[in-house]
Amino acid sequence: MPLSTRIIVLNTTKVGDKSLVIHALSRELGRRSFITSAGGTSGARRGGSGRMAWWQPLSVLDVEVIENPKSELWRLHGVSAVYPLTGLRGDVGRSAVCMFMAEVLYRAVREGAEPGLYDWCEKSILTLDALSGSYSNYHLRWLLELASAMGFTPSLEDLAPFAEEHLREMSGLLGPYEGALLLPLTGKARGEIAGALLDYLSAHLEYRLNIRSLAVLGELF
Repeated sequence: MPLSTRIIVLNTTKVGDKSLVIHALSRELGRRSFITSAGGTSGARRGGSGRMAWWQPLSVLDVEVIENPKSELWRLHGVSAVYPLTGLRGDVGRSAVCMFMAEVLYRAVREGAEPGLYDWCEKSILTLDALSGSYSNYHLRWLLELASAMGFTPSLEDLAPFAEEHLREMSGLLGPYEGALLLPLTGKARGEIAGALLDYLSAHLEYRLNIRSLAVLGELF
């Protein structure tokens, strides 16, 4: 029997000409990789023109999973998009933040994810998609909330060894949500704070997070 579940796409890997491995976060299965045909899936519920849009970073999909007893890569079937995410896909800045979030999740979340992590991730995606005001600090606040979602809630004291001259700004980012998003920061400060927060996450995870898309955010914000 297929398992009906919901996934968040983190990354994809092309395998040959016909297959695509989907690295995803699932509500029921946690972090897991699946396989599908490169052009779509059997039993797909949408036309071919929209199929590749399914696999964009942070797409939220309803899927049916077919277990393969001979492989850890279970097959996806009956895929449909849950949300259009037009705010993310139609804006260069938000698309870049989306890429950053997906890469951090891809590198930070291992098998056996924290309970509730999926639901928090979906909520954070919808929040970014719906934001109508400034979102230049969104990824900074998101990194702090990710730490909490993964089970190690950051305090200012915890962040101090990583913050260097940005401890005051980090205090503002830990404060009320709207104030954190509107906190005045230079592009240089944002990049340094993001790097410090990634170092903080790396220290708790005990493996280094090398996030390539951070450089893109540095150019935009």
